[in-house]
Formats: sequence, C-alpha cells, structure tokens
Amino acid sequence: MSGPLWTPSEDARRNTNLWRFAERVGCPLDANSYAELHRWSIEQPGRFWRAVFETAGGVGELGDNDGGGPVGPNVSWFPEARLNLAENYLRTSGSAPALIFRGEDVVQRELSWDELRAAVARTQRALIETGVEAGDRVVTLLPNGPEAIIVFLAAASIGAVYSSTSPDFGADGVLDRFGQIEPSVFVATDGYFYGGTRHDIRDKVAHVAAGLPSLAATVVVPYGDQPLDLSPLPDAIGFEEWTAPHADASEPDFTPLPFDHPIYVLYSSGTTGKPKCIVHRAGGVLLKHWSELQLHCDLRAGDRMIYFTTTGWMMWNWLVAGLSSGVTLILYDGSPFHPTPSRLFDITDELQPRLLGVSAKFIEGIQKEAIRPGETHDLASLDVVASTGSPLAPEGFRYVYEHVKADVHLASFSGGTDICGCFVTGDPTGPVHAGEIQVPALGVAADVARADGAPVPVPEQGELVCRNSFPSMPLRFWDDPDHARYSAAYFDEIPGLWHHGDFAAWTANGGMVISGRSDATLNPGGVRIGTAEIYRQVDLIDEVLESVVIGQQVDADTRVVLFVRLRDGLELDDELINRIKGQIRSGASPRHTPSVVAQVPAIPRTRSGKLVELAIREVVHGRPVKNAEAIDDPSALEAFVDHPALRS
Repeated sequence: MSGPLWTPSEDARRNTNLWRFAERVGCPLDANSYAELHRWSIEQPGRFWRAVFETAGGVGELGDNDGGGPVGPNVSWFPEARLNLAENYLRTSGSAPALIFRGEDVVQRELSWDELRAAVARTQRALIETGVEAGDRVVTLLPNGPEAIIVFLAAASIGAVYSSTSPDFGADGVLDRFGQIEPSVFVATDGYFYGGTRHDIRDKVAHVAAGLPSLAATVVVPYGDQPLDLSPLPDAIGFEEWTAPHADASEPDFTPLPFDHPIYVLYSSGTTGKPKCIVHRAGGVLLKHWSELQLHCDLRAGDRMIYFTTTGWMMWNWLVAGLSSGVTLILYDGSPFHPTPSRLFDITDELQPRLLGVSAKFIEGIQKEAIRPGETHDLASLDVVASTGSPLAPEGFRYVYEHVKADVHLASFSGGTDICGCFVTGDPTGPVHAGEIQVPALGVAADVARADGAPVPVPEQGELVCRNSFPSMPLRFWDDPDHARYSAAYFDEIPGLWHHGDFAAWTANGGMVISGRSDATLNPGGVRIGTAEIYRQVDLIDEVLESVVIGQQVDADTRVVLFVRLRDGLELDDELINRIKGQIRSGASPRHTPSVVAQVPAIPRTRSGKLVELAIREVVHGRPVKNAEAIDDPSALEAFVDHPALRS
C-alpha cells in the first residue's frame, strides 16, 4: 500500500471547522478518530443535524421534534421547524462582493452583498406582482451568472419552487423537464458564449415558452452589453423592465416555511427515458450543504469559491449554497479552456478563491494536454481542489499534487442529484490517498453491500448503499403521489436500504473507490467489472484523449468493447490496439481486457460531463435511446451505429 499524497499539518488540522465542530459535540479529534465522529453522527442524527444548524448560525427554528425514521420514501424531518432558505443565504450584508461573474473573456460583473439583497427584493416583488405564490414553479434557462441566483433566491423567499437548466440544452430537452412541473414564470437568456462564439437562443426560448401553457410571464435577460431585441418573442418582457417598477425595494421579505417545504426540482440525466423530477426540501439541502461546505471543505465567511458548473448540474445548487456560509461566489460561464486551457487557473490567481471545484473530466483533460499550472501560476489562495462528476483515477490525484499544487486538500466527492450532495467526500483533517475518496459524509451511513444487503468486506466490490435516512433525501418525485417511482428508484432493489447504483469498495485506509455505475457494470463470463478500472488504464495511453467502454451481448455472453477518441490526425492501428490491450491486461487484469477496441470521432456525454455508457450500449444493440436530448452532442451517437469493428 502506497503512502498518502498529502497529510495536513497538526496546526492545520486543529484550525479546521471540522476539528472545532468535533470538540463542540463532545467527540474531539485529538482523542477520537474521524470514524468515531462519523459513527456518532449517524447514531445521533437529531443531535448531529441540530449541531450543524447551530454551528452555522442558522436563522429560524427547528422545534423540539427531530423527526427522521427508517430508510424509505416517507421520512419527514423537524416537523415543527419554521425557516426560509433565502433568508439563510442572504444573512451577510455590506459592500464586499457576494458574486463575481466572468462570462468567458466577454463579460465581467460584480455584485456586493447589499446589491444582491436589493436585486432579490426587486425580483421578489416582480414575482408577486405576476401572481406567483408559495408552491408555484419558477424556472430559468440562464447561464451561471447573477440572474440565475437572484431569481432562485427571490422564488425561495416567498416559497415558490425553483428549477433550472442551462442554455445549451435543446428545446425538447428543456420541455421534457419544465413541461412536467407546469411553471408560472420562465426567465431565460437571449444567448450565451461558448469557446468565443455567441449563440443566439431567442428562437429556442420562444419554442419553449409556447410549449408551456401554464406560464403567466416569460422574462428575458440579455447576455452581456448587447441591446435586448425581443422581436422573436413578442409576448416576453425584458428582465430590467419587469423589475423596474420595484426599483425602490432594497430588502426582501422572507416567508417562514416548514422544513420539508419544496425548494427546487432537479432532474435525473434522462438518458434512459424522460427525466425524473426530483423534489428537494428546503431544510434538508440547507443542513446538508452546511455540513459539506463548512465541515468537509472547511469554508468560512469571507472566503471565496469557484466551481466550474452549469445551471443544469446539481453542483450549481451546491455552489450557490456557499452564500449561506458568507462565502463569495466566483461564477464562471462558458468553456473552461477559452481563451486558453489555463483559464480557470488564471481566474484563481486573479480572484483568489480558497476552493476550486472541477469535474474529474476536466482534470483528465488538462493532464492529457500536459498543462502545468503549478509552474505557470501562483495559486497562493488555493487550499481545496474539489473533484466530482465521475471517479478520479489515481493518476489524476497524482497529477494534481505533482503539477497543480503540492500543499492542497484534494477533496474528491461522490453523491448525486438524487440527494443534492455527497455520500462520500473529503476530510480536511485526514490524509489523501491516490484514487480514494477519503471518508463517508457525516450524517450519512454510506456502505458497500451485497445484493442481499449484507456488508461487503474490504476490499471487495459491491453496491453503494446508505443504511440510514438523512434530511437531503428527496422529498418526493413530481407527480408520484404514492411514491411508487421514488421507491422503485432507490428502495426496491435492496429493501431497507437506499440503493444508489454505483459499484464501489472500501479501502484499508477507510476510504472508498467507486468503479462506475453498477447498471453499466460489465459481466464478461459472469464476472462483474467496474468500468472505471478500465478507464484508469486507458488514460495512461498518450494517444487516447478519452474513451468509453460497454458490454455487448454476443450469443449467451457479454464481450467488452472499448471505444476510443484519439488525438487529431491519428488512426487506430494494430500496434496501438495491442498496446491499449496490454496496458489494461497488465494494469487491471486479463478479465478487463476488451475483446474489441474501436475508434470513434467523439465520445458523447451528459451535459454535466458524465459518460453515457447505457445510451451507447443501446445504440450498439440497435435499440432507441429514449432521451437523446440529455446528451451534450446527440449526433455523436451516430458513429456507434453498426460500427464496422463490431460486425464480427
């Protein structure tokens, strides 16, 4: 077993929020391990979540009844509580920046805490004047900029339910999502930038608005300084015009609401059917995000953070939650590689965040391109690099410490849209080992189980499960009154447990390795293989930029098929195929070695950067993909149809 890549100093450990929290709850880390603190948090859930609320200085009342209960779809938390999420997000005041926005190299904006509060107040009044009430839906098709946050907080302040998706979604993909929840107000941009190119989406906005008969108003936000032209949208109103009658408003009003009041709707990826509408409860995400941002990422008031995300990924909701801890948000919209591949590191040097969050795909991309920010940038402010979206290979961990920053907490996360948070995450007081997510999240009894629910011994692989309930479990699915679809999604597979659908294993260090989605697990000869184990080896081949692996049914067995995208101008030949297979055979095992290696021009992913292994498997088997709109470039699937390499 190799040693840790990073271990915090004793002074650094003692200066963390997590260390102080452990002392506060009577489980100090100088006398107890993280595992003991975690055990306390799941054995005493009411005390733990109350301690999170009190430590964060939460505004509102939790009441005397903790609620909770066994794992299942009918769990209610803190039934006597009254609070407002937006009030907790907007507790900070003053002239210091709350939001700093960079739209590629085209747009720069900054809003102070007082300016943000005033903008929310104006938008709140506009929503009320439009007729929006508690429980109504407000949706946005906006970039990761100030207006998306302003509209979200304005909706939350009055108890409206918010939902968002990003402007690069196709019209049908947007309607597949918003059409299910029947919104009252639709706020959209007129365009966006990506890779230096402006994309005008007014026609798409018009198409979406026409497909939402429940709308009372369509509001359009101009991107950048370009004058707003609403000629393709004759029934729409500009954002400034919509809020102008309330120019004197400077302070929002906050409606006290129950803990379980719905706050926003998130969506499953939708690559196997129409996206599921996952309804989250306000109190649940508030507590979960406080625990993750303050305890696991060690953020505190006055810090700055940036997470590269779009408004269509749950990490946007996670990022925005930084406001509730008094953290300044650095919002970046566009390509992270424009105008140069070091763009996010340029911003880090310029704006000095303590946390930089990216996807594992981003780390793999800059690693392949041999970007060395540790040599070209200062990165003095950077204490935490966060990674999620897909498993980060051990080589990705080593790359960060060797070529980004040696003294940094690399916090790898895994959880999902389903819980708007993490099952396993970072520990700022403990060591980081290559390829391992450090710890189970506090308050969450994550485990690895067999099909019958029995624990799997270290280091065997099994299903990622959760053995307890916790506040950020979904409140419900939309239009699922008897919880039938909710139960089928998480609880029917292994009764009594939350079944998450990831293939995972504990390590001897107490961390976790996730090997990919268990529904995409390969079964050649009846042996289960996680796809991440193959990707780790393929990533070591310099000629390969990215890859995807599936199981193809051939007669009564499954054969492993690896598709690769090569560097520009390269062709897959026998020498490279043999080298790829040899790397997988020696680095993983003969069982992992693909029967077929095939070249494709592009690898399709979801819009949050996740590989669409199941959609590719459907195409290869001649079956339709039920919701191609969930894929960033659906046309990329065409290269997998009747691929010549699969004809024998």
